Amino acid sequence: MTARILIVDDEKIARDNLEYVLRKEGYDVVAVDSGFRAFKELERSEFDLVMTDLRMERVDGMDVLERTKELYPETEVIVVTGYATVSSAVEAMKKGAYHYLPKPYKLDEVRILVRKALERRELEKEVRELRRQVKREAGGPVIIGKSEKMQQLLRMVEQIAPTDTNVLILGETGTGKELVARAVHAKSERCDRPFLAINCGAFTEELLANELFGHEKEAFTGARSTKKGLLESAQGGTVFLDEIGEMPPTMQVKLLRVLQERRLIRVGGTEEIPVDIRVVAATNRNLLKEVKKGRFRQDLYYRLNVITLYVPPLVERRDDIPLLCRHFLEKFSREQKKEIREISEDVLDVLTHYEFPGNVRELENIMERAVALAQGDRIEVSHLPPDLQQLTLRVPRPARREFLTLEEYEKDYILWVLKKVKGNKTKAAEILGIDRVSLWRRLKRFGLQEEPGGSRSR
Repeated sequence: MTARILIVDDEKIARDNLEYVLRKEGYDVVAVDSGFRAFKELERSEFDLVMTDLRMERVDGMDVLERTKELYPETEVIVVTGYATVSSAVEAMKKGAYHYLPKPYKLDEVRILVRKALERRELEKEVRELRRQVKREAGGPVIIGKSEKMQQLLRMVEQIAPTDTNVLILGETGTGKELVARAVHAKSERCDRPFLAINCGAFTEELLANELFGHEKEAFTGARSTKKGLLESAQGGTVFLDEIGEMPPTMQVKLLRVLQERRLIRVGGTEEIPVDIRVVAATNRNLLKEVKKGRFRQDLYYRLNVITLYVPPLVERRDDIPLLCRHFLEKFSREQKKEIREISEDVLDVLTHYEFPGNVRELENIMERAVALAQGDRIEVSHLPPDLQQLTLRVPRPARREFLTLEEYEKDYILWVLKKVKGNKTKAAEILGIDRVSLWRRLKRFGLQEEPGGSRSR
């Protein structure tokens, strides 16, 4: 593919000569007479190399260099000047220039310099593509789950990640929506560019506008310098908008404009800035209901909801709880420099039957606490929060085989309750919801009791 070169010089003879030489070398060349026109060309399309004069009116070569690197960080820039100074050369190199070329220059020198700059550009593209492939093959963040619902979700992530469409992730608080968003990014073509996240419900409207769009110098009291917003800083990458349902209506309008036009205006600014981002949004709300109630814009909903991913709550994927427990045990044992190898059967019983209003995030906190409290190499019920310890008397142990008869299950459960209350039949009867005599009859039927009030035989 023919390399594209942008020449920026307000001296017509110098510009024409350079354009002629480079066209003769077989390059696709665009030449403009001002930094302002260069900005327009850069907004239209990407170039492999920009060659810009340093001293120009209004918009000089340093401005062209900065804008080029903002929009296309991999594009090489050669700064050309007839007023070469050490300080300007140092400044240009600090801002990312490939080379600083003083006038007058030899045409052979220019040919060699351009060829080397373009070779470096190609090399960087190859390295970036290799990194992208490695990241995609590595799979990004680890999502734990063997349940069918999680496997469906992971298959969907694999399928939609390379498409570059906007994604809406639905799920309760604590289910791992940001982890899924990071997986989408890691498996996409944008994986070597930034992934930036923001919680839309954590800021006031003014602060959210500033965080997303940035501001110009002196846009408001205390704005001492220009600041890029998150949308601009994520150029080429992915922006994760968590709790999008909390976004104020006026901000929804501004975000919709960015999604439609791929441009933004900083707070206090007038200049439109092109942005190339993929948006992944998440919410625990029913956005369709919010649309019907007039609290969320319908047009923004359809812009975001090109593809929907649903992250199931933990109670819908109980099979994954032991896997998650083991994962968090290893994580926190490593972090806390402990050697805890086991989780007791009773702990897994409790956690597998618990409702988990806080989902995976709550389970993670429970396991972190348990590891912190554990003294030996095993997590016990006593290491769980007090409210969960109370559940131990209401959770039956797992069956010793896949299927039991009703009588076998009853016997198994009664023995388990008796064990938990240390043989106290009065307490056991209370938990089972029967009187002590009924318990005695059952024990006798199972061959576990000789006489009322007598000792239980094995």
